[in-house]
Amino acid sequence: MRAVPILFLLLPGLLFAGNVEIVSAKAEAQSSGHYTVQVTLRHDDSGWEHYANAWRVLAPDGRVLGERKLLHPHVHEQPFTRGLTITIPNGIRYVDIEAQDSQHGTSQQRFRIWLNP
Repeated sequence: MRAVPILFLLLPGLLFAGNVEIVSAKAEAQSSGHYTVQVTLRHDDSGWEHYANAWRVLAPDGRVLGERKLLHPHVHEQPFTRGLTITIPNGIRYVDIEAQDSQHGTSQQRFRIWLNP
């Protein structure tokens, strides 16, 4: 009977196993709706066949506001941080970050950033 509770504790890790993990993210207001977004990812990059290859900034309605393509594996640089400057329309109070890898596609994990204009 003890195996069942342990399975439930391990389940979240198993669901995201192999997927890219968003460790942290922040958005810094620049001017007139321009923000610099910094995202830190962790992934078991193994080479060109399997690596974290992009992250996106999403509006609350799911619209993509910006995307950072990652053009090479980061096998020896984990976790790693990359930035992107985008325009976020007035009235948006938060954005979500999603990430993907080259084998599993978009991870189910989302990371929310509340904006301070």
